[in-house]
Amino acid sequence: MIPKDPFMLLSWMNTQLRDHYPSLDELCQSLNLDRESVEHTLASIDYSYDSESNRFV
Repeated sequence: MIPKDPFMLLSWMNTQLRDHYPSLDELCQSLNLDRESVEHTLASIDYSYDSESNRFV
C-alpha cells in the first residue's frame, strides 16, 4: 500500500525510484499504480517527475 499523504508519497516514490526502478513507468507497472493519479497527487504539492534524474523534483 502506498502512502496517501502527498509528502509521504513523495518520499516513498523517490526512494523506490532510487533504489529499485529505472523509471516511473516501470515502478507503476510493477506495483499496479495509476501513473496519472500519482503524478496528479504530487503535482498538488508542486512536484513533477523528471525522467533524466528519475525522481520527483
